[in-house]
Amino acid sequence: MNCSDVLIIGAGPTGLVLALWLRKQGVKVRIIDKTAGPGTTSRALAVQARTLELYRQLDLTQAIVERGHHVPAVNLWVKGERAAQLPFNAIGEGLTPYPFLQIFPQDEHEQLLVERLEQLGTRVERNTELLAFTDHGNLVSARLRGPSGREEQCQAFYLAGCDGARSTVRKTLGTGFPGGTYQQVFYVADVDASGPALDGQLHVDLDEADFLAVFPLAHSGRARLIGTVRDERAEHPENLRFEDVSQRAMRQLKVEVSQVNWFSAYRVHHRVAEHFRQGRVFLLGDAAHVHSPAGGQGMNTGIGDAINLAWKLTAVLARKAEDSLLDSYASERMEFARRLVSTTDRVFSFATAEGPVAYLLRTRLAPLLIPKITAFDSAREFLFRTVSQITLNYRGMPLSGGSAGHVHGGDRLPWVHEGEHDNFASLDHLGWQVHVYGVTSDAVRDWCSQHQVPLRIFDWRPAHGEAGLVRNAFYLLRPDTYVALAERSADPRVLQRYFTERDLRP
Repeated sequence: MNCSDVLIIGAGPTGLVLALWLRKQGVKVRIIDKTAGPGTTSRALAVQARTLELYRQLDLTQAIVERGHHVPAVNLWVKGERAAQLPFNAIGEGLTPYPFLQIFPQDEHEQLLVERLEQLGTRVERNTELLAFTDHGNLVSARLRGPSGREEQCQAFYLAGCDGARSTVRKTLGTGFPGGTYQQVFYVADVDASGPALDGQLHVDLDEADFLAVFPLAHSGRARLIGTVRDERAEHPENLRFEDVSQRAMRQLKVEVSQVNWFSAYRVHHRVAEHFRQGRVFLLGDAAHVHSPAGGQGMNTGIGDAINLAWKLTAVLARKAEDSLLDSYASERMEFARRLVSTTDRVFSFATAEGPVAYLLRTRLAPLLIPKITAFDSAREFLFRTVSQITLNYRGMPLSGGSAGHVHGGDRLPWVHEGEHDNFASLDHLGWQVHVYGVTSDAVRDWCSQHQVPLRIFDWRPAHGEAGLVRNAFYLLRPDTYVALAERSADPRVLQRYFTERDLRP
């Protein structure tokens, strides 16, 4: 009987990142997928700034930045004219090393993850399907059907369902998937095209026509079109062709399509699973939450799920934490998923609502108000933080404690960069660490040395205070680089109490 520490069902980006993080920590994994190979179409495109920050731990960031395409700005169009432009660089400057939207198609993304996983000695088992599983309390047994049609039994300590919106794992658990379905049908098309909207930036039509967004792809003259289909055309999306799609929005954006390389139409749901964990079984990515493509959040959220769960599974399997630590995966990620579904639902509803009031808001008020609102630094920062996911925090959760300055336990660590000084340089470390900005006590140094927790001490700079950090405070970072504990004193007993109260060992 084939055994592993973690059995991962589904080899999309979520499952692959989970496998990669675990393997880098020495965890034995099996990852299966019922498809014959990685995706060959560029489904999800956007890699948000927070994902690029987290990918430093997996040594993926540079490859994605080099191979992908920077989107410098988003443009809003009304009545065939560019009505407003929001430059990402200006909005995100000083907040992250990656103040842009990165386009890196999912097929290339998956291939990169597969290659890195194979370098660590783990291959995706293709044409292999999960038929059933049983959680025995101390392990999970699963029945699989392989490429030859032969069935096998395998065991694992934990099972991760990364198998998409129609998840077999979720259905087997009997977990509810409440939510709804948008009345509009989405279409996605990768095209060769020309026109002013093919300038390497993101363009969105706010007119009364069907919703349309034009995402640039890496090669000049290529774009991803994401739009909606209304009326009787939406009744049977499986029968739709590109020729059936309304051309009005394309004319408004002056997009001249010369060739369609890929086209798909589908209904979009907005749902969050009732449970992200049941016993030794977990749901991640689209198996746990689905929502509209507004803002390019879906794939990034699934990757965030994987990283959140990976370090906790690693700690439990290494007996550095109790099994109860894994409950925090569900509480932390479920709250974010619900918040995200609500946010994207509001944005998409605004962009696609019908009727004279909705038309007036989109075509008259939005183009006037958006540039005025984003003239304020705070508004621009809020917008960028939300879309880029750097605003995501776990404040008030069981693993989050204390505060020092504007930084609370559960927050993403603020980025501070001046010349060669970069406080994110140490965030490629896959483990606990402590940051101090200024000086600290010998007692804190001794505690960190004794427990083999890296201590990073940065000379105090005014920029640290401007970012919300406190001089001489310490910030304990979790293995996923979120702040676990923020403390003004230099008392190591506070550090020790944090771990003791949560049954954790660094």
